[in-house]
Amino acid sequence: MALEITRDEAGQLFTDYSKYIYRTALLLTRSETLADDITQETFIQVFRKFNTFDSTKPIKPWIYKISINTMRNMLRKQKWLTFVGYTPEIADKELIEDIIIQNEESMRLWKEIDQLSLKSREILILHYYTELKLIEVSEILGVSIGTCKSRLHTALTTLRRQILKSETIESRKRRASYERN
Repeated sequence: MALEITRDEAGQLFTDYSKYIYRTALLLTRSETLADDITQETFIQVFRKFNTFDSTKPIKPWIYKISINTMRNMLRKQKWLTFVGYTPEIADKELIEDIIIQNEESMRLWKEIDQLSLKSREILILHYYTELKLIEVSEILGVSIGTCKSRLHTALTTLRRQILKSETIESRKRRASYERN
């Protein structure tokens, strides 16, 4: 049975999920403009494809899957535009991080997360930030639960290594500065 979405239901879906979609897109792309576009396009797709939604399943993973696919498509388009000589607006990373992350420790963590591959950032943000279960994340990303767990393990291992390396470099700089004075 195909589902039809009413205007009220569409408004409620947007109210319930738009902030999360925007924040997730912002964390993954680091561009307010692109996050806005992804959010808008996600809901256009949600409303257009609502009749394909399986009402026996939760809607949140379905919406997140659409948003991740939308983001990937837009990033591919952005890379193509850059390749052909048009550079889309990119928001200042430091400004965005200051808005999102208030304390210094969190900023350091997000800087390290920024250095991870897109696949690693996706898994970390979807699992820890949006608090989705790994089975939901695997469904959203279109990978097996084993692949999802493997990516999460790799992302966490890489992140730990980066943080240790960064802390070692910082402590060396402080020691060198202290020895000069």
